[in-house]
Amino acid sequence: MNALPILEPVTDETRCTPASRPAMGAEHAKRSALVFKALADPNRLRLLSIIKAESSGETCACGLIDPLDLSQPTLSHHLEILVDAGLLHREKRGTWAYYSLMPGALERAAGLLGSL
Repeated sequence: MNALPILEPVTDETRCTPASRPAMGAEHAKRSALVFKALADPNRLRLLSIIKAESSGETCACGLIDPLDLSQPTLSHHLEILVDAGLLHREKRGTWAYYSLMPGALERAAGLLGSL
């Protein structure tokens, strides 16, 4: 029969020290998570790449349905997530919505990991 090890009592010398205070506050972490969640979907990454590649710097939502083979409601959902995350800017012109990258958004997204 194997004997169980004897545990020593916890003393002040063996007690764990508390972790240091987090460098990122709760609100910053929440906002950062929105960006990471937005970027964690292949369709949204493709949307960003299509809009970024447009020579005019903007794309009408009507031109994004065919390249991604998405339904209009699904496309709108993905675009809304990207706007809410601060990655895209939406401008309404009549019945159409035009999307462009928010200035500096991709650089800020890349910098989020460095801020950890």
